[in-house]
Amino acid sequence: MTGHRSVARFDHPALLYRGEQEYLAGTTAFVRAAIADGDPVMVAVPGKNLDLLKAALTDVADRVVFADMAVAGRNPGRIIPRVLLRFATDHPGRRVSIIGEPIWQGRTALEYPACAAHEALINAAFVDRDAAILCPYDAERLDPSVVEDAWRTHPTMIEFGGHRVSDRYADPFDTADTFNQELPASPADAEFLVYGDHSSLAAVRYFVRRNAAASLSADETEELVLAANELAANTVEHTSGRGRITIWTEPGVLICQVDDAGHLADPLAGRLLPPAHHQAGYGLILTNDLCDLVRIHTTPTATTIRLHKYL
Repeated sequence: MTGHRSVARFDHPALLYRGEQEYLAGTTAFVRAAIADGDPVMVAVPGKNLDLLKAALTDVADRVVFADMAVAGRNPGRIIPRVLLRFATDHPGRRVSIIGEPIWQGRTALEYPACAAHEALINAAFVDRDAAILCPYDAERLDPSVVEDAWRTHPTMIEFGGHRVSDRYADPFDTADTFNQELPASPADAEFLVYGDHSSLAAVRYFVRRNAAASLSADETEELVLAANELAANTVEHTSGRGRITIWTEPGVLICQVDDAGHLADPLAGRLLPPAHHQAGYGLILTNDLCDLVRIHTTPTATTIRLHKYL
């Protein structure tokens, strides 16, 4: 058999597993079936599970691309464009099969809404693609609310060896919007700068560099400067008002927040690469590339984007 099919078909099941044996049974069966069908296969799961699967798939390891999701997908906003779609784009005209595990016990409460929104938006990003993406969930160790969200973000579920249609699956944009949550207020004594036109972007860059240099390495500081500059430039180009940039530290993280009066209307902004001949549209893609976590809260009258660099 070949990996090519004349009609695109996207499958996005969640595998609810309990213990190592169920994990390996579900994931290795998926990989071996995909290889038998001639599909290119990627396994992108966090460290310990990656080691388990590498050991269980030694006989077909040359047919599988392995990636540590705790590295490649540490920022959930990077997973669709830089992991999943990149692999699919590398194999044009072929059905791809991917194991993607974006949510594990080590994910923080700060990261989780971005992870869950990502899971919902996969369904929109891949709707016209010939692909299968299996998402394992540790039903024994993850919070029950996380497992409940998996039923909302995946059209089909695999549990106890059986497949069933999820009766809780909903429109991916509507589901993602439930994770468009207001962020906690910034500290009252945090440093901030108000900006309003292209001439003020240099001041934005200086402000971020000055406030980040004591906490980050030189390279990390410049990454944050570039990410903040991209967001401030978006404010100047796409809104009629002024923006505000705020920076502060919390335990283990430096945070830089950009607020403006814009509305980020496209839920897939920053998750789909613009066409190759387009010069614009890379701002949020680049921001996700440069930061360890990006949290967004947007309404019709205001948007807050919070950048995180782990210390």
